Amino acid sequence: MSQKQTVTLDTPIKRGDQVITELTIRKPSSGELRGIALTDLLQMNVTSLTKILPRLTSPSVTEQDVARMDPADLVQCGSQVADFLLPKASKPDQSPEE
Repeated sequence: MSQKQTVTLDTPIKRGDQVITELTIRKPSSGELRGIALTDLLQMNVTSLTKILPRLTSPSVTEQDVARMDPADLVQCGSQVADFLLPKASKPDQSPEE
């Protein structure tokens, strides 16, 4: 799996003159997860996603941007973050190494 995933937003984020239609989410390092319970991220807890997405997205979004996101877009982003946390062996599209 790639270290980055791109999410096309159903509802673009508007910030002044800037319109964000896609977010690239990168795999977090352990240090970037500080202060956030991993179980909350795996359960796609909104508060935890609001804290972590500004650390991982390009273009960078703010906590306020995340709070105003379309719920469908938040679920897409949360799914990508949760997928990064799973070990390769537990992913259905990965075959175990022999």
